[in-house]
Amino acid sequence: MEWLAVALGGALGAVLRHALAAMITAESKTEFPLGIFTVNVVGSLLMGVFYVVLVQRQMLGDPWRDFALVGLLGAFTTFSTFSMQAYELITNGRWVMALGYVLASVLVCLLAVFVGVFLSRQLINH
Repeated sequence: MEWLAVALGGALGAVLRHALAAMITAESKTEFPLGIFTVNVVGSLLMGVFYVVLVQRQMLGDPWRDFALVGLLGAFTTFSTFSMQAYELITNGRWVMALGYVLASVLVCLLAVFVGVFLSRQLINH
């Protein structure tokens, strides 16, 4: 049941991410990636709401937690999971680790994109 809940939530989350980001991007008149930025903010907000409802208050069963947190929001944006993990570090008094996690995640992932682009271009051009 867990796998099915994650799969269904993931499919829905991916479709919602694509639709919302595309709609916002089409309407915005800026070079700033407003569509994905909005998806990340909305996903993080929903992660906070669902965390309280599904984890802390346990208002619905585990399949709903798997559907919403892992599947839906995991596919809608992994930024929401990242934000929740940083939040948990902060609320557990691990401020330095949280700051390191945030900085390392953003910088290392950005560097990984640059490396991926560079290597791909090198391989494709040869």
